[in-house]
Amino acid sequence: MIKAIFSFVIILSFLLSFAHAQPPASQSPQPSAATTQQSRSGTDDQDVIRITTILVQVDAVVTKDGKQVTDLKPEDFELFEDGHPQTLTNCSYVSNVPGSAPSVNVSAKTAGPDAAVVPIVPALAHPHDAPRTIPLVVDDLGMSFQSMNDVRRQVLKFINEKLQANDLVAIIRTGGDVGALQQFTTDRRMLYSAIEHLRLNPCSRTGLYVFAPAGSESPPFDAPCGGQRNLSGTLRALKFIVQGLHDLPGRKSLVLFSDHLPIEQQEPSTLSQQSQNSDNSADTGDADVDADNRSSLAQLQKVAELAIRASVVIYAVDTRGLPYTGLTAADRLSPGTGAPGTNNQIQTIMSNRSRAVFAGREGSDLIARETGGFLVRNSNDFGLEKIADDQKGYYLLGYRPTEETFNRKFHHLKVSLKRRGYTVRTRIGFYGVSEEEAAATRELTPGDLLNKALMSPFGANDIALRLTPLFANFDETGSLLRSLIYISANDLTFIDEPDGGRKATFDLGIILFGDNGRIREQQGRTVTLRLHREDYERAVRNGIVYTLDTPLKQPGAFQFRIALRDQNSARIGSAGQFLQIPNLQNGRLALSGLVLLASTRDKTGSPSTSVPAPGAEQPRTQDDDIGSGPAVRRFREGSKILFVYSTYNAQLDQAAHQPQLSAQVRIFREGKPVFTGNPMPIDATGQPNLKRIANITRLQLGPEFSPGEYVLQVVVTDHLASEKQQTATQWIDFEVIK
Repeated sequence: MIKAIFSFVIILSFLLSFAHAQPPASQSPQPSAATTQQSRSGTDDQDVIRITTILVQVDAVVTKDGKQVTDLKPEDFELFEDGHPQTLTNCSYVSNVPGSAPSVNVSAKTAGPDAAVVPIVPALAHPHDAPRTIPLVVDDLGMSFQSMNDVRRQVLKFINEKLQANDLVAIIRTGGDVGALQQFTTDRRMLYSAIEHLRLNPCSRTGLYVFAPAGSESPPFDAPCGGQRNLSGTLRALKFIVQGLHDLPGRKSLVLFSDHLPIEQQEPSTLSQQSQNSDNSADTGDADVDADNRSSLAQLQKVAELAIRASVVIYAVDTRGLPYTGLTAADRLSPGTGAPGTNNQIQTIMSNRSRAVFAGREGSDLIARETGGFLVRNSNDFGLEKIADDQKGYYLLGYRPTEETFNRKFHHLKVSLKRRGYTVRTRIGFYGVSEEEAAATRELTPGDLLNKALMSPFGANDIALRLTPLFANFDETGSLLRSLIYISANDLTFIDEPDGGRKATFDLGIILFGDNGRIREQQGRTVTLRLHREDYERAVRNGIVYTLDTPLKQPGAFQFRIALRDQNSARIGSAGQFLQIPNLQNGRLALSGLVLLASTRDKTGSPSTSVPAPGAEQPRTQDDDIGSGPAVRRFREGSKILFVYSTYNAQLDQAAHQPQLSAQVRIFREGKPVFTGNPMPIDATGQPNLKRIANITRLQLGPEFSPGEYVLQVVVTDHLASEKQQTATQWIDFEVIK
């Protein structure tokens, strides 16, 4: 019989509520050999677009008969700057889809945000391992209700069928508060959650229909919401997104979904102001689009210029598909005009709608062409397969600039091939401002650097951090998130204290992002560690665990990020985790967080270990306590692992008043399954609260389980629940060492 397991009373007392549970189930995984993934070529050229005093480097895609060409040589290319031929100093093809890159295909019929299927565990994101970085930007400020339904369906299909395991993807809406970098993920759960939030924006400038019904009133230009007014909202969001992409490595492919992004004329009072600023000079300022008096053409060109400098290629999708421009049931014709008048009205309506089709995609077409992408038009499947194929790779072409290049004027680029029958796409050009000059105006403060680390999808690794957020729910106090933050003491700079101790001081930033990157909660604090000699020596050996409690006010999908900056060395570390906080009020099956640690036994044969109580300092009596504890989860080959969790809202058999639950363990490495256990029944006998059922499982790692990073996933099935509500999953990462 298992007695009390944890002293972790505050967060995991729900696991201690039973005193006579059965011994933990055991499983022994036998992993298969892992497949080695090729690193993409050209990893030394992470900055695709380079405009320096010694090198101008641009990307180009070459196709023939709609398929990419990958075997061209430098002598096949011709490159011109402002019509003047340039001598290539480098030419290479960069493949984004290596032959052994793991591809994860999920049936579009069964997978999605509402499907009760086992999700694919995300691969860990590293700056130089992501084959493709793909922001999917949904312009809900310029999209109709009709088109939004199509976007939901096509984006879901794209995610299920076209993504590689390591692709870094974000789904961003232009309406409302927009967060860019913090939304990038390899986690499909987060993408499915974003798809769930794609719906009609009440302030859409297009309204319910692709074409406003004839006879209906259009909203005035100066309306507080909707109409043409929010075009600036779309432009502002696009500018913010491409600026945020600047610091991500490699070539980024932004896919813009919109019904309506025109090139509009400014009112006469602003046209004169625009003409005064028409010297074609670079604008390096960051003025807000709302305060920008230039025409929408100039603002779109600014978006394209920012995208070029950020190595972003824009693909635009006209989400109206192949539009029907004829009459619909919603149209109302003017009465009393007779047959000729009616025919004239019909012709006028169709003519106006045809013109609206072309006008509504002019802006999207412009920024796509200028950045080296293309516009998908008249396609009900949105051409996403064509866009995916276009991201398979690209050529990097470089040449040495002259002094005239850096005159702050716009320089046109042209790339052509000496062979016939080929199509080349590249960026339209660039402004003559070197990266050195641009960087000189972007000096960051220590606070800026900490915020940058909080926003980035990649963990800063100057200081080794590991984040373990544990969700639990209590009848009395509601839901709570306890976060265990492991800090490598070797990466902190300690200074001597007069009493012989050591002191380290660091700034800690904590942020919780919700829907569309909105900040739900943010904290900042300065932490000072003072350790006596023995505690300091143990911290150097074992590391430090800092604990943080966050009450959860509402359910939903969140990103939890932390960043730490050592004040003495200015080094930074960061970590993040996607959280799906269940709504326990709806009665659906749900799981708590997983506690994973090394299993030992006391003299009675019961598992024995401890989990840190609140506090930053973590002295231990054994060197391996922290490494094998729940904050770090680093286990030696052959270890026995204990993991504990609770199941909420299990259905009960009407006769026996007992649940019928089973749990399955799956283990992944680099996004691919290496072990799948058999479903094991969960025995709830003797547990006092059958709405909160605790479960303990022991796992034996055999010697074949080679060193590396793994993800353990638990899949719980409620055999009494309906099909859509019978499965819940939870996962946690761990590492095997020699």
